[in-house]
Amino acid sequence: MRILLVEDTRDVAEAVVENFSRRGDAVDHVERVASARASLENFDYDLVILDINLPDGSGFDLIDAVRQLRPSCPILMLTARHDVEDRIDALDRGADDYLMKPFDLRELEARTRALIRRRQDERPTVIEFGDLSFDPAGPEVRLKGEVVVLSRRELALLQALLANRGRVMPKERLFEKLYTFDEAEVGMNAIELYVARVRKKLEGGNVVIRTLRNLGYQMTLDE
Repeated sequence: MRILLVEDTRDVAEAVVENFSRRGDAVDHVERVASARASLENFDYDLVILDINLPDGSGFDLIDAVRQLRPSCPILMLTARHDVEDRIDALDRGADDYLMKPFDLRELEARTRALIRRRQDERPTVIEFGDLSFDPAGPEVRLKGEVVVLSRRELALLQALLANRGRVMPKERLFEKLYTFDEAEVGMNAIELYVARVRKKLEGGNVVIRTLRNLGYQMTLDE
């Protein structure tokens, strides 16, 4: 899962980034409205965690940008304000949930899981493709009925390819799904490594990941 965290309180941001990174999620952290807009224009996020009070503007205005650029992306507001009207305003503007500061990281995790489940409930529960089935709610992957164990980044890669099955996915797009912009030093070759690992784990089935030179990768069925 790739998350955009918009929070200017350094210790809060560091704790959130560390917590989600430990789970295997990719977290892009920015402190300003302008930086958040630029990130939303360039990257596809599964979740936005957004503070209300920011140095160059209001998180309320950023809600409008998220809804314009990423209409289906869940938004969780963080706020130190205790005014009920502010919370109502956030929800009316398009936020999906809010959390009062200070908060317990376990509650933040629980709320994000609930938002992601809610988004997934709007889609088919299980993706079936050839011999492969993928349940994002688990998450669980099965090949010919047998469970396939994947790491979090392998799951992220598989999910991106399945969501675009039949289409060519550029290596850069896959990189965005697996790594934050702070991890750019990892290098694009990491995608080749994860593709090779997933390919190996899908051996024996009729789902293949094709390499198209200078174009990217394509998930298809072996005819």
